[in-house]
Parts: sequence; C-alpha cells; structure tokens
Amino acid sequence: MTQMANIGQSTAAAPLDAASAAKAQERAALQKAAKSFEAIFMRQLVGTMRHSGAGESIDGSSAVDQFQELSDANMADGLASSGGLGIAQLILQQLDKR
Repeated sequence: MTQMANIGQSTAAAPLDAASAAKAQERAALQKAAKSFEAIFMRQLVGTMRHSGAGESIDGSSAVDQFQELSDANMADGLASSGGLGIAQLILQQLDKR
C-alpha cells in the first residue's frame, strides 16, 4: 500500500516539476530576448548620437567607421547586459502581467 501511495505522489509531482522547468526555460528565453532588444536599441542610440554632429573623424576612412560601429555595438551589448537603460527589465515586467 505504501508503494502505491509513493507512486501516486511521484506522478503528481512530476507534472509540476515539468511545468515549473518549462516556465523557467520560457522566462530565461524572454530575458535573453529582452536584453537583446535593449542592446539593439542602444546600438541605434549610440550610432545616432555619433552621427548627429559630434564632429568628423580625423581620418574619415571606412575602416575607422567600421571600428567605431564595432566599438559602439560592443559598448551597447555591455551596457545592456549590465542593466543598461532598464528597458529589458520593463519588458519583462510587462510580460509578467499577462
């Protein structure tokens, strides 16, 4: 009889564990997507700021432009992963309300 009780308990707990694991995976995927969105937004923001009249580069070559774009992208990714403007957190908060 105790074996039957244990079997019933383990099967009832298994769907809960699977559901919570699926929810955790979904949350991680949403968090990654929100941070990626914030990084893209910040890349656009930094790129626009750079081209808005901050001055021409001394060299003005395409190599310097490419380096600056890579540098901007790296900076935006770093800012987004460390909290950035908080856009990713706001997106997650809105998605949690659903």
